[in-house]
Amino acid sequence: MSWAVFIPTIIVLILCLSFAIFPALITRSFSPVQGLVTSQDYVNPFEPGILAAPLIIVNLIVLGIGILYYKKKIPVLTRIIHSISNFELSKRKAMIAVIVLIAIFIGLTAGTLEKEETWVDYKDVKERVQGWDITTFIFGKTFEPHIRYLLLSISLKDFGNIRIIPFLASVALLVLTYFFTKNITQKRFAGLVSMGLLLQSQIFLGYSTTASYDNIWILMYLFSLYLIQKFWPPSPVSFILSIFSKALTVAFLPMTLYFIARSTISKKSKIISLASYGIITIAMIAAISVIKGSTTDMVSFDGTQFWQGFSAMAMQMRFDYIIVLFLLPLTVMLFFASRKGVLHADSIMIFILVILLTAPLLLSLTTQTNQPYRFVLLSVFFAIGVGILLSKRTREQNKLLPSTQKPI
Repeated sequence: MSWAVFIPTIIVLILCLSFAIFPALITRSFSPVQGLVTSQDYVNPFEPGILAAPLIIVNLIVLGIGILYYKKKIPVLTRIIHSISNFELSKRKAMIAVIVLIAIFIGLTAGTLEKEETWVDYKDVKERVQGWDITTFIFGKTFEPHIRYLLLSISLKDFGNIRIIPFLASVALLVLTYFFTKNITQKRFAGLVSMGLLLQSQIFLGYSTTASYDNIWILMYLFSLYLIQKFWPPSPVSFILSIFSKALTVAFLPMTLYFIARSTISKKSKIISLASYGIITIAMIAAISVIKGSTTDMVSFDGTQFWQGFSAMAMQMRFDYIIVLFLLPLTVMLFFASRKGVLHADSIMIFILVILLTAPLLLSLTTQTNQPYRFVLLSVFFAIGVGILLSKRTREQNKLLPSTQKPI
């Protein structure tokens, strides 16, 4: 299973990162004008980008450290890594750290709440929210993100500021990232590491208070995964709410099904949970066939757009240096963790794979344009993935625990 997940993930990831190393590669490859090498207008497809050297150097260094660690060539390095992986905080200290991280986030973003948004889509979003009411949801004949409009309407009408609910959703997403990672790893320190990594993400901070590209759908989707581990029956409800916050969430259904299959809930709960999501799948297929108007009008497959979609991550996350530079080492380390049986290390690889494939498929199969805010979800699972590397909770250990002692 580890190899089956790792191989497609690493292939897609290397393809995406190749455009960070050679930014002009995609432009040159699909340009209708292919001039001679001697021409003044010639674009060298293999001209290195600004991230080329750091990306190669960082990956080689991390690879070297990994080889030395696994071969135990440097005892000091082994002791340091073991000390970090074994480190844990008390519940009280962890809660203080969570509060501090939330305070830092508020300090970084609160100043934007009083500013009018300048995004191109903001005018249309605000007009739609101002004209939205519950009858639009009940009698509407087209699929729309009604849950998102409902929350933004509450933010605008009850709080007098359309940014308040998106801001609170981002705070909740930070906290949920902590609890989600802590629940999987059974380590508070791992949850704090994930929370801190999400907080440093430039793409997360950039879209944390905007109503045009809010994080409500990501919050509800991650909450649906959290419920699978904690109390599975309401999970489909949260997933459906995420769809009505952002239709793109439908594309992440395979991620959810894999997560359920690899979770530690009872076999009976897995079957029922998978069946409930199967019903959602059938319902969504039926809805798409009935509803004529859709937010994404399907078109024929466009091969050029498909390959261009692989450049989206490198281009749109170019200021998220930590994620771009360390995503490949993280994936490799998750593979080794998965081989050791670390719980959900393979699930995170599936999440990375599906998120990276979203841009090529969206561009090639629909009339939608790819937007950077969709990669906030990648930041979330990158942060969770790093936290999982600190976990020592394996599938074998979980099987040995009596049902009354299994971690919740």
